[in-house]
Amino acid sequence: MAVTAKMVKELRDLSGAGMMDAKKALVEVGGNVEEAMDWLRTKGLAKAAKKAGRTAAEGLVGVTVENGVGVVVEVNSETDFVGKNADFQNMVMSFVKAGLAVDDIDALKAADVGGKTVEETVVAAISTIGENMSVRRMAKLSGDIVASYVHGSVADGLGSIGVLVALKGGDETTAKNIAMHVAATNPASLSEADLDQALVEREKSVLTEQARESGKPENIIENMIKGRMKKFFSEVTLVNQAFVMDPDVTVGQAAKNAGAEIVGFVRLEVGEGIEKKVEDFAAEVAKTMGG
Repeated sequence: MAVTAKMVKELRDLSGAGMMDAKKALVEVGGNVEEAMDWLRTKGLAKAAKKAGRTAAEGLVGVTVENGVGVVVEVNSETDFVGKNADFQNMVMSFVKAGLAVDDIDALKAADVGGKTVEETVVAAISTIGENMSVRRMAKLSGDIVASYVHGSVADGLGSIGVLVALKGGDETTAKNIAMHVAATNPASLSEADLDQALVEREKSVLTEQARESGKPENIIENMIKGRMKKFFSEVTLVNQAFVMDPDVTVGQAAKNAGAEIVGFVRLEVGEGIEKKVEDFAAEVAKTMGG
């Protein structure tokens, strides 16, 4: 039987699956919509698609370092309870390990883990665990020394914040201490040179207006702005921040004192930037119970 657009639409409406998945299901079973629905269910695609619109802002960040290469991956779920699930933890760590062999998030989703792609593994987990999930972000760093740090750890290499720091020269202890600093302070960039210029201009504009309200002469205002921008850079750039373990020196100077140069860092925090939908718990239970 030929698969028509009408049949695909009907199956999509029933299952919530994507167009290509619906079409593939119909082709696999010879065009029978009920059998195609069963096919989607066995693959976990129907259940996964219906949950895809639900906000997943919890989960875990996983990190690993091997032979001077570090990987950090964020996998989201709907509730923080899932992060305590051993199966979910093992799945996340398998994705992190797979990240050592790829360079970006798209390649990671297509990577093989135990005979399935990462994306297929997530779909199967959604069907089993019953929550929407997504592999949201991945980052990779390399250097002479690469160290990791996990904050809010629930298992080895897994927690709520994952940090990687790469050094040229230096040692593991220095890199680890800087990684802990990054977890605590969340710098916007490594240095002034790679700070988002739009952020710099916006800050400069605000500080300029504030300085002009003082009514002081332009030459004084100019010096005020320079001083305030220097303070701004010392707050948001890693190498210029006061080192939390020795506030008398900057992080950049601390690295230099240890014979190192910081060449990169990454900090991923679970749910960062995701708008969380807040619902009344009693109303949610009533809705689930049909009340």
